[in-house]
Amino acid sequence: MIFMLVLTSLIFALIGLFLGGGGIWLITLGGSWFYLIAGAAFLATAFFVLVRSALAYWVYAATILVTLVWALLEVGFDWWQLGARGGLVVLLGLWLLLPWVRRPILRDDYGFPEKDKPARAGPWPLVAAVLVSIVVAVISLFTDPHAIKGSLPGARSASAETANAVPDGEWHGYGRTERGQRWSPLDQITPDNVGSLELAWQIQTGDMMGPNDVVETTYENTPLMVDDTLYVCTPHSWAMAFDARTGEEKWKFDPKVPVDGNRQHQTCRGVTYYDDPDMAEGERCKIRVYLPTSDARLIALNAEDGTICADFADNGTLQLQKNMPYKTQGYYYSTSPPLAINGKIVVGGSVNDNYSTDSPSGVIRAYDIDTGELIWNFDTGNPEQTEPLGPDETYTKNSPNSWSVMSGDSDLGLIYAPIGNRTPDQIGLDRSPAVEKYSSSVVALDTETGQPVWNFQGVHHDLWDMDVPAQPALLDLTIDGETVPALVQATKQGEVFVLNRETGEPILPVKEVPAPQDGGLEGENLSLTQPVSALSFNPPKLEGKDMWGASLLDQLVCRIKLKQYNYEGRYTPPSVDGTIVYPGNFGTLNWGSVAVDPERQVMFAMPVYMAYTSTLVPKSTPGVATQGINSNNGADYAVSFSTLLGPLGVPCQAPPWGYVAGADLTTGEIVWKHKNGTIQDMTPLPLKIKMGVPGIGGPIMTKGGVAFLGATMDNYIRGYDVTTGEQLWEARLPAGGQATPMTYETLDGAQYVLIVAGGHGSVGTETGDYILAYKLPEG
Repeated sequence: MIFMLVLTSLIFALIGLFLGGGGIWLITLGGSWFYLIAGAAFLATAFFVLVRSALAYWVYAATILVTLVWALLEVGFDWWQLGARGGLVVLLGLWLLLPWVRRPILRDDYGFPEKDKPARAGPWPLVAAVLVSIVVAVISLFTDPHAIKGSLPGARSASAETANAVPDGEWHGYGRTERGQRWSPLDQITPDNVGSLELAWQIQTGDMMGPNDVVETTYENTPLMVDDTLYVCTPHSWAMAFDARTGEEKWKFDPKVPVDGNRQHQTCRGVTYYDDPDMAEGERCKIRVYLPTSDARLIALNAEDGTICADFADNGTLQLQKNMPYKTQGYYYSTSPPLAINGKIVVGGSVNDNYSTDSPSGVIRAYDIDTGELIWNFDTGNPEQTEPLGPDETYTKNSPNSWSVMSGDSDLGLIYAPIGNRTPDQIGLDRSPAVEKYSSSVVALDTETGQPVWNFQGVHHDLWDMDVPAQPALLDLTIDGETVPALVQATKQGEVFVLNRETGEPILPVKEVPAPQDGGLEGENLSLTQPVSALSFNPPKLEGKDMWGASLLDQLVCRIKLKQYNYEGRYTPPSVDGTIVYPGNFGTLNWGSVAVDPERQVMFAMPVYMAYTSTLVPKSTPGVATQGINSNNGADYAVSFSTLLGPLGVPCQAPPWGYVAGADLTTGEIVWKHKNGTIQDMTPLPLKIKMGVPGIGGPIMTKGGVAFLGATMDNYIRGYDVTTGEQLWEARLPAGGQATPMTYETLDGAQYVLIVAGGHGSVGTETGDYILAYKLPEG
């Protein structure tokens, strides 16, 4: 028993020294005094335990109660935040109440002389403090301070069709139509019956991540469905067709893309479907799918059998490296489906981030959809010259690219392209006026000429890799009784800009707010302001109280970290001392975009909040050449970029990290917001605890009033009530579901919900090669 006293005293003393020493450090950085006080209390408790004084119980009871009051003042009834502050403290209180610790403190049963007996007293102060803490913990378990509860409105207009109407039961593009709404007019599945959805069929494509593939080998595909046939592409750029009712394979085309370690991404988000109106029914290649590949090709395939349409381009293949200033293998490729609009196939491309200043161009090109002849090119580094280049000319090197999915309005004759940043993302010392204008923007291009009609920039002088990542969603809104053509643009930084798609002017107000100016490299032309939309998921600035951990100990370390990094809020400039980037470039919203309902005029989103650190590393620093994709060859600085983590690998930033949210697009109000996803697949233990986890992927909505979403870091697809955001259904996936689902109706009248589940290398979810389809039970 004496051994247990010594051990207990030692544990309390070590914790006290850690809290006290760390607390002094935090105070010198301008942080909270609590940890120093807690450290002193732990040391006092250690002393009284060692001398077998019942004062240990009074001191530690006071420690628990002071910790509880401090925690409630900082974070309220937030269970996860209270647990980080008080969990270890209460557990140690329970330890002091165990018989082999309590008895030698309170009684002389072990041979001590009478005169040396400690004061007789009970442990009741500590018992009371522990009970109060337990009551508070129970209350907090049933309290969600992060939730917004409300109800979205019902239908306010009829859905308007585009010039290229899509049958109600089909899904012809990445976002279903050229408008990118991710909304289906199907209504067979409703909030009342969605809980009955069951697996209709499950297949495997056979395309798996190989041992020599890059880390970011991902299944991000959203299949198309036309006339009971599904069209799919896989990470290694296979195109495949399946029967929509049974999943039976119809054909497969393998373009034989070589493995390339230079390639940053190994993914295919989708193929492009086209039905040529000038060709007779049944004629070969009347219906086609266009396949983008990760070795910079665009291949036209006959949708009937998967064979090449040789009349397109050079024997069916466009070589997208043509006219590029640098043709380094693996630096340029396509990850997203091109846009078919008004007789053209419009292609963007992905340029590796932070590899080299001598990188390929981010040019957007429009080709004749039948012949593959280049019609125009829009290069953000040389935006006025849209006429096709000559054979010996080259596009601007390293100009901002459009790697995500474009939308179009055939009636207006406009293409809407989301534009990224240029390499190096964190260094903007030598950017041209054109690059400064078009970086991190959405631009409207004339379909006939490629000339820019308008441009809206989401981040000025972007130093944070805040590419505009998402396909713009187009719909008509009723504002003050008038119909307004709208564009909804989701962004990584959390702003959702609602613009007039004819003019680019904001429909919902956008204001310029002051931006941080301290830090950054000498000579950076930092923007004095940054735009903020009336519809915004931008989180509040991180404070010490937002830091988290598994215990009070690593929570203290994270508070020290927060003070050590350069951080004045969003858009704090990157620096050699290290900067916190929050929201990080993983995105509040990313390529999964948002879903919009053109009848309700509402939006369903999956905002994600993860803090990152960004550190500029001078090239003179030893070992910088080993920093891989962040090497920034040709620049004076490399960049080190990572998640803000505590010493145990737990995020420093408190959960929730992921939500689902519903917003009214006519007012900008976020009507409901709920944490989303569990930690079941994020920890060694299968704990299905709804914490609100990160994810990457996108949602869809249906006229039936149900939204569907995979994306989270636990392997589930879920169904939600669009009106309230309540989760109504979920199904376990055999791998990560980091893709946007889709829905369709087969010729026999059954509505299916389909998702690709193959995992995502960047977020570490379970890999696979699955496609799963769900429907309601028959009868």
